[in-house]
Amino acid sequence: MVQQSSHYTRTPRSEKLKWVEQMVKLMDNQFTVPGTRFRFGLDPILGFVPVIGDLASFAISASLVMTMARHGASGKLVILMLVNIFLDTVIGSIPILGNLFDFAFKANERNVKMLRAHYDEGKYQGSGKGILVGVIIGIVALFILLLWLLWQLAEWIYTLLAGMF
Repeated sequence: MVQQSSHYTRTPRSEKLKWVEQMVKLMDNQFTVPGTRFRFGLDPILGFVPVIGDLASFAISASLVMTMARHGASGKLVILMLVNIFLDTVIGSIPILGNLFDFAFKANERNVKMLRAHYDEGKYQGSGKGILVGVIIGIVALFILLLWLLWQLAEWIYTLLAGMF
């Protein structure tokens, strides 16, 4: 009998979690630099589009975290995941430095690794629907904070450029 390999051996493997893994690959590891082992995805590419690209990456990452929360991630794990995507978005929105950061810091991949470890440790909690309201509130709060930070960054850059001319 052939045993099928699965990352989620202690929980049922659902189509939603397969979708999460596919999106994580697309966002963080889809492409390879020829002749190297270095991989990157759409997340750093979207970072080249000011503000809109960072917000799009944040929205995709937030939807991945919500899906993982619905499938048994604990509240503590969800908070750690939200911190990862917040750091990725805020630091990634800094011109030039943020673009380099986006290529190295793969928040979605980190989040899935944490989820796998969570499952492997037997901490799977079944349906996480009880924490979804908190996750949604957290995502909205992070989104508002992100918009404010991006606005402040834009004002600072404008002031800096206006002072030069």
